[in-house]
Amino acid sequence: MGHGRIMRQKTSIEIFTYWEQIRGNADAPLRNLIQPSAVSHILPELFILENTADDSPRFRLAGTAICNLMGREIRGENFAALWASSQQDDPVRIAAGVMTHVVPASINATGYCISGRSMAFEMVLMPLRTSSDTCDRLLGCLTPAVHSTWLGNERLEFLALDRSRLLHERPARLVDAQHHPDPSDMLPLQGGVSLGEWMRQKLIQAKNGRDRAGIDPVRDKIGRRL
Repeated sequence: MGHGRIMRQKTSIEIFTYWEQIRGNADAPLRNLIQPSAVSHILPELFILENTADDSPRFRLAGTAICNLMGREIRGENFAALWASSQQDDPVRIAAGVMTHVVPASINATGYCISGRSMAFEMVLMPLRTSSDTCDRLLGCLTPAVHSTWLGNERLEFLALDRSRLLHERPARLVDAQHHPDPSDMLPLQGGVSLGEWMRQKLIQAKNGRDRAGIDPVRDKIGRRL
């Protein structure tokens, strides 16, 4: 199992492990299998892309930590908008390929601020199916190598791609038993609330909280209340 060596960040390993768990023997899980409460503690660092007719993926959702890094709400923006303008083709092709070929990928990137500060980031891109014959969504995470105090106070101007790898291997799981979720994991879904709707609600709560209290620590804005 080589994924642990490829992925170093706790969030990356955790969300990839969860993705592996819910996909079972399929090449990618159905998006409605994602239970928001199962990943609530890392939601600020998660995002969802949707593919478009011209293979130019765009943000359907982005967690508060990612929006804070970029200094803006990025929902609705193209994935290309995160990257240096001279270097957008490769990341866009990688993200579109994750959906087209239904294979996850990892990216190592460096984020740059206008002050010259920089930070290493890890990104994992995992395909999601909207139906058994359609894979046009992607679950991703963006995690800094170190949670530094200046992150979030200075917005990132862009990311630069350092390295990318397709995560082709399908390691056999040691335990192939059916996952039995904690009953509390089911709570967000009982009312028919999807991951997208749930994240949107938390983003609104986070924005309202910022408006009232100025800039708060960002870590658990989305996941504070289920």
